[in-house]
Amino acid sequence: MNRRRRWAAGVAVAATLLTVSATAAAQVIKSPAQAAADSAPPPPSVLSSPVERRVLKDSVILRGTVTAEQSVQVTPTAAGEAAGRLVVTKTPVAAGASFEAGKVLLEVSGRPLIALQGGLPVYRDLRPGMRGDDVAQLQKALSRLGHSTAGDRKGHFGTGTKDALTGLYADLGYEPLPATREGEATLSDARDAVTEAERGLQDARDALAGAEDGDKGPARQVTRAEEDLSRARRTLADVQEASGPMLPVSEVVFLQGFPARLESLPVAVGAEVSDKALTVTAGDLVVSGVLKPHQKDLVRVGQRVEILSEITGDRYPAEVVSVADGVTPQGGGDGADAAAQPAAEPGYTMVVEPDGELDSGLAGQGVRLTVEAASTDHEVLAVPVSAVSAGVDGRTTLQVLNEDGTRRRVPVTTKATGDGWVEVRPERGRLAEGDRVVTGAGPDRADGAAE
Repeated sequence: MNRRRRWAAGVAVAATLLTVSATAAAQVIKSPAQAAADSAPPPPSVLSSPVERRVLKDSVILRGTVTAEQSVQVTPTAAGEAAGRLVVTKTPVAAGASFEAGKVLLEVSGRPLIALQGGLPVYRDLRPGMRGDDVAQLQKALSRLGHSTAGDRKGHFGTGTKDALTGLYADLGYEPLPATREGEATLSDARDAVTEAERGLQDARDALAGAEDGDKGPARQVTRAEEDLSRARRTLADVQEASGPMLPVSEVVFLQGFPARLESLPVAVGAEVSDKALTVTAGDLVVSGVLKPHQKDLVRVGQRVEILSEITGDRYPAEVVSVADGVTPQGGGDGADAAAQPAAEPGYTMVVEPDGELDSGLAGQGVRLTVEAASTDHEVLAVPVSAVSAGVDGRTTLQVLNEDGTRRRVPVTTKATGDGWVEVRPERGRLAEGDRVVTGAGPDRADGAAE
C-alpha cells in the first residue's frame, strides 16, 4: 500500500512539473508571424488641429535706425566777395548738442553760420530787392526770432527785411555783409546826383522867371531839368533798394524744426576746411529700415509697426509712411547701426513714423521693427498650413476627422496666409469652425471619397 501511494504521488508531481514547463515554453517559443507582429512599431498617432475663425497677420521683422526727418551736411564756402583761406575760428556748439533757431553753429574766417527755421533749402544769396519764396521764408524766420519785417510785402526783400536782418546780426555780435561791393559809396553817389539835379531844376526855373516874353529857351531848360531830376530819383530808389545787408548762402542753414541737433563736428578751431565741416539733423525722429526683396510686397504705407528698443526695452506704436519703389545700392543701414546690418544685399528703404514722440536718446540707435502685414481685415475660416495637401490632380484638400476616427476629404480653395495659417473656403462639402483637420501623417482611414 505504501509503495502504491508513493508511486501515485510521484506521478502527480511529474504531471505538475510537465504542465509548468509547457506553460513556460509556450511563453518563450513564438511563431514567426507572432514574433513579427510583436516587433512591429505601434501605429502612428494622428496629429490634428481645430478649424478656427481668425484674422490672419503676417509679421515682417527687420532692423531699423532712428534718425531725424532732416539731415544736412554743411561745407563752408567763401561769403560774398570774400576770398582767402577758410579757417575755423569758433565752434560755439559741441558735437551731440541740441540747439535752437538763431544759434551760430560755426564761425569760419570770422563769419558766422546761422541756423534758421524753414523747409526750403537755401540756394542763392538773398539780397535787397529780391523776391521769392525763399525771401518769404527768411522773413518768417526773422519774425519768429523777434525781428519784424513790417512794411515789406511777403516775399519782397525791402526796408523792413533789411532792418530785421541787421538786427539779427547785431544780436549775434556780427556786422552783415553789404549787398554790393561799393556799398555806401554807390548810395552816396546816387544821392549827390539827385541833389545836383534838384539844383539844376531850381536854376532853370529862376531863368524862366526872368526871361523875356517869347523866349522859349528857359522853358525848355526847365523841362529838361525836371526830366534829369526824375531820372536821378529813380536811380537813387534803385540803389537804395539794392543796397544794405545781404544773407549769403554760406552763412545760413535752414532746418525744418527745433530743437535741432549737431550730429558731427569733424573740425576744430584753427583747422582749414575744404570739405564737410558739420552735420545737423532736425525734425521729429523717424525710423528707417531696408526691406529685402521678398518682403517688399508684404509691406504697404499705412500698416502698423512696433518699434522695439532692445537697449531700454521700450516699445512704440508706429506706422509705415513710405516704401521706396527702387532698390537701394546696399541693404545695410546708416549711422550707429550700420555694422549690424548686411551691406551686400540690396533692398527697399522703408520709413516708419511713431504715433508719438520717440525718446531723443534713441537718435542714431538701432531698433527692431515688427510690421504687421495684415492679410485679412476680418475673421476668416483658417487652418494650419500643414493641414493643406495637393493631389496629383492639382486639387487642394483637407482631411477632416469624423467622430468615429475615419476621415473625409474636403476640397478647398486657399486664400490669404499669415503666421503659419491659411484661409480656406470649401468648394463643396461641410467645413465649420471646430472641425478637426489632420496636420500630421497617420494610417489613412479615409473612406476614399471626397465630399
